[in-house]
Amino acid sequence: MPDRFALIHNSRSRRNLKADSRYLEGARRTLGPLFFSPESQTELHDVIEDMARQDVRCLVVDGGDGTVGNVLSALYVSSYPKDKLPMIAVLPSGNTNLIAADVGFGLRGEEALQRLQDRARSDRLLSNIKQRQPLVVSWPGMDRAPVLGFFGGLGAFTRGIEIAHSPAILKNYAHDTAVLITLAETLRQIITPRLRQSWLDGTPVGLGLNGGEQEAHNRFLFLCTSLHCLPHGIWPFWRKDGTDEGISYLDVAANPKKLMRAIWSLLRGRSPAWLRADPTYSSGSARQVLLNTEQSFVLDGEVLETGPAQSLEISAGPVLSFLQA
Repeated sequence: MPDRFALIHNSRSRRNLKADSRYLEGARRTLGPLFFSPESQTELHDVIEDMARQDVRCLVVDGGDGTVGNVLSALYVSSYPKDKLPMIAVLPSGNTNLIAADVGFGLRGEEALQRLQDRARSDRLLSNIKQRQPLVVSWPGMDRAPVLGFFGGLGAFTRGIEIAHSPAILKNYAHDTAVLITLAETLRQIITPRLRQSWLDGTPVGLGLNGGEQEAHNRFLFLCTSLHCLPHGIWPFWRKDGTDEGISYLDVAANPKKLMRAIWSLLRGRSPAWLRADPTYSSGSARQVLLNTEQSFVLDGEVLETGPAQSLEISAGPVLSFLQA
């Protein structure tokens, strides 16, 4: 029934650790058997299958990027038909909320629950949506379930995430502050003569787009996303012909020229002509990306090992609808 919605609440998400008890009590009372707070990925898969049997067409996810990714990954391998996956409403409650910055509901807590209830009563629940295709990360030739998310990368990005995940930062700072500290520490290492070259030399990566021949060389940075915007006006991507194949990517070769100038432009969402003309920097859109590398790939903050084959495939997933307030 289109006027019903289920809620998956992650009690361990940063902003939910101090959740309003009235909100939780109201959600449990109002939703009854459609309120879920799974404690493991296995339990989450069981919850999703239960919703598929009930044909629940709208799913509210109360958590951060990791929670959203876990839910989408469970949906992808569930008995829901790929062309009839439920609409998603993202309530930003996590340590990282990049996804919510683009397709989030815009409200959380009691206010979000009340808005959803009002729309359900007036048969307007499934209105006002944005559509996106999540990234589907799989391991060719391996018996491993795919993982879904929205923002990933490697090279300097993986090294930066390793800094962010250090206990000194992870345990002592809120996410926004941790991001700034991580960025500052990354830039400090890049400009420090003793450390600079190890960053600039990059990491060996084979990269193939849309089934084409792989180009293997050292890369300073590779980023990709299926979101259409990022927080604070950051947008390090551009397209030569304007075509959107589902995945926006940025590929930066080792020892990039004018690096600090490029970072300053991309952090402000700008890609000037000199940057587009420099072969060190390449950006565009693809429907499928194949990576061969020993380095881990980071998806929405989760570190994914490439496995024995040292290979990852990233593809544009099914079209999902995200509910807007």
